[in-house]
Amino acid sequence: MNNGPLQGVRITEFTSAWAGPYATCLLALLGAEVIKVESRRRLDHSRNTSFSTGKDFSGPNESSVFNSLNLNKLGVNLNLSKPKGVEIAKKLVRVSDAVMENMRPGVMPRLGLGYEVLREVKQDIIYLSSSACGQTGPEREYVGYAPTFAALGGASFVTGYEDWPPSNFMGAIDLRSATTSAFAMVAALCHRQRTGEGQYVDLSSQETIAVLVGDTLLDYIMNQRVPMRMGNRDDVTAPHNCYRCRGDDNWISIAVTTDQEWQALCGTMERPELAQDERFSDAYKRWNNQDELDQIINEWTKGQDYYDVMEKLQKAGVAAAPSLSSEGLFKDPHLKERDVFMQVEHPVIGKDWVIAPPWRLSATPAEIKRHAPLLGEHNDFIFHGLLGMSRKEIKELEEEQVIY
Repeated sequence: MNNGPLQGVRITEFTSAWAGPYATCLLALLGAEVIKVESRRRLDHSRNTSFSTGKDFSGPNESSVFNSLNLNKLGVNLNLSKPKGVEIAKKLVRVSDAVMENMRPGVMPRLGLGYEVLREVKQDIIYLSSSACGQTGPEREYVGYAPTFAALGGASFVTGYEDWPPSNFMGAIDLRSATTSAFAMVAALCHRQRTGEGQYVDLSSQETIAVLVGDTLLDYIMNQRVPMRMGNRDDVTAPHNCYRCRGDDNWISIAVTTDQEWQALCGTMERPELAQDERFSDAYKRWNNQDELDQIINEWTKGQDYYDVMEKLQKAGVAAAPSLSSEGLFKDPHLKERDVFMQVEHPVIGKDWVIAPPWRLSATPAEIKRHAPLLGEHNDFIFHGLLGMSRKEIKELEEEQVIY
């Protein structure tokens, strides 16, 4: 079995929700050994409920959401409110290459597990703190979730229709922050491989989103303009929109950037006269007459299947693709052929659908090797097998609710 490009890297994580766990999940898919530290005292809420589906779970091992965010990991229970729990956590760090946490700023230092303390435990440790607004600044203690990251990062303001309020983003924003965390962790591991130096990484979810809307920041800095919401339209090109197709809430995205593409669209619609229509004869006029243009295209698309429209337009050299729902994604023939969705056997859930790693590495493929850890599933393997604690000591610590 291939072990992935991060084989030999061990990460101890103190994370919950989405932004933290998915970052280490990506690293685990690449072969890192990730030890997830949890406690019955305060369960990760993704074990109990799903904000995306509105479903509550009757037990901590029934959540398909938690399973998707924590694939390939090992899991242990430690009550960090007890000094003995903190000492065991330090032992884990001593045999690890990196630590990741996404608690509110100040919590880990108060527990006795801040970077300065753990650097004394292991001099070359890499320590990444992921938080809403970073570890410094007047908003450092903000508690944040995806909607606040999106709002504070500027993505909400520029997304939506011009006569509607800013959009409210959910979990996808967490996953963007998580991907940035994983990138930063790999960069820090590369630096340590070259120099032997560990380091502290202060990651702000607000800033991970702000850099992704950098063009709007540049527009203000350079031109003193504040870009506003414009739905699916573009600043320059037209047509540029989603158009209704046959079926329940089926849409096709079409974008035309040149006169040649516009003529190809007119030909495909069997409306060649539109290419000579004074209202649409060049890019500027098409942009100024978008409402009329969108009505014409909608009339053509509304009775057709969206994949059929895609094939016709792509064959003519026009950018077009279905705007896929979750059902559409799951059934998409291209994604099916690439095995993007796969089933993982879970001892409680059964066969659970998850999303495969998003990379195809030819020499060291990323792999899903196992389901997310059951609560405390690897206590014996880690505490006895890795740290060398006796089973009698482990039993006593369980009774004291240290391993809990």
